[in-house]
Amino acid sequence: MRRSDPGQLGLFAETPEPPAPRDLDWPADLLALAGRLARWPLFLGTSSWSFPGWAGLVYPPGLPASALAGRGLAWYARHPLLRAVGVDRSYYGPLTAGDYRAWAGQVPAGFRFLAKAERSITTPPEQLPGGARSTDAFLSADRLRRLCVEPLLAGLGPGRAGLILQFPPLGHRHRRDPAAFAARLAGLLRDLPAGIDCFVEVRNGELLVPEYFAVLAAAGASHCFSVHPGAPPLPEQVALAGAAGPGPLLVRWNLQRDRGYEEAKAEFAPFNRLCAPDPATRAAAAGLAAAALANDRAVVILANNKAEGSAPLTLVELAREIDQRIAADRTGELSNAQDVRSSTNG
Repeated sequence: MRRSDPGQLGLFAETPEPPAPRDLDWPADLLALAGRLARWPLFLGTSSWSFPGWAGLVYPPGLPASALAGRGLAWYARHPLLRAVGVDRSYYGPLTAGDYRAWAGQVPAGFRFLAKAERSITTPPEQLPGGARSTDAFLSADRLRRLCVEPLLAGLGPGRAGLILQFPPLGHRHRRDPAAFAARLAGLLRDLPAGIDCFVEVRNGELLVPEYFAVLAAAGASHCFSVHPGAPPLPEQVALAGAAGPGPLLVRWNLQRDRGYEEAKAEFAPFNRLCAPDPATRAAAAGLAAAALANDRAVVILANNKAEGSAPLTLVELAREIDQRIAADRTGELSNAQDVRSSTNG
């Protein structure tokens, strides 16, 4: 029997893996911007990360879609500005400590994860799909601890984990008595452990009453400033909540007020350009972030593709505006200091 040609691959030989794609060549001005903002506790990120349309923006061209599911977060974390990420999967079903641990191994130290609580905890059963309904899950502190808090802390460790309690626009019987809702929320937030930042995202403006903010303060939780058609505009939320809080500031830029989720998804895909810039929201978010940073408060901002068309590009523009505001504030402080010295010397 003739020996096969050693230079010829056998029929069942493994196909060699293609060479790993090269890192993107980041523009010099983006690297400089990231360097200036790295001095501040500012964590910018997107809601999830596996979007093939981000090739050339976050991922190298030619990176196969299959790689995004397994190692996409490692590439995502190479972006100069992206120091956080939202985890949406946990909203549809609980994740394990192993899931979080695997992701943590793909990112540098100091990277932040913001995971949503499982939806049955924050959504009344009558508002859930039939297969997801559970009559005893809504506002269950035990379920929150077992399914959300414990896996997050075990997988990520203290200081890297954030938990978002995202409430949908609630039906009338859950919002007709805002003080009663606040009391039930207090039961959900009882005994939150140290080492995890908890944020509550409420999309009914009528629930943002003093009792609600008092409950958050007592529990060591923070209000999530949500940009969403169901929530009041950011300036109104700031007027109600104030910029101060016990933990980091969180802004979630989800969706413009004049669009629905599916409408924006269809219009903006594949999420590689700014289709509908929203300068008013950008200015409000940048001002809120700069004020919090000036008060030594950490800031986390998560952007969705459905906000303007491309979450990474939204964050680049937002980062530039935050940087400009910080520079302007510093210039004003120096000017004031010089005026004080001049008046003293005079």
